[in-house]
Amino acid sequence: MTGKQPQTGSRQRIDKWLFFARMAKSRSIAQDLIRSNSVRVNGELVTQPSLQVKPGDRIDLALERRDIVLVVKSGGERRGPFEEARLLYEDLTPPPGEVRKFTLFEQAQRTSGSGRPTKKERRETDRLFPGPGTDRD
Repeated sequence: MTGKQPQTGSRQRIDKWLFFARMAKSRSIAQDLIRSNSVRVNGELVTQPSLQVKPGDRIDLALERRDIVLVVKSGGERRGPFEEARLLYEDLTPPPGEVRKFTLFEQAQRTSGSGRPTKKERRETDRLFPGPGTDRD
């Protein structure tokens, strides 16, 4: 093995590419993402971290807080700064939907049944499910 990094335009392992593109903090985390069925390439589920990606491939990532859609532009040579990593892909992620902010009046209103139970409701629940140490069998 010569130890050379892949040339631009060549194929690269998906776990390495995710690491170089700064989508995962380490290659082992990238491999865990793949094993947890969170990565799709061109619409197909990826099960092996050794899958080779090439420029033009579409990668769908289902992360904890958001879903990301990327198109591979080139293979990486190293894990560099964000500005360098951003050149490896084109981000097609749709913008998040608008979050409606409530007015102070809407925040102060509470619908019935929401929030903490009242003392009376807790007693009724306790009667249904007696805890240990009670003689209500």
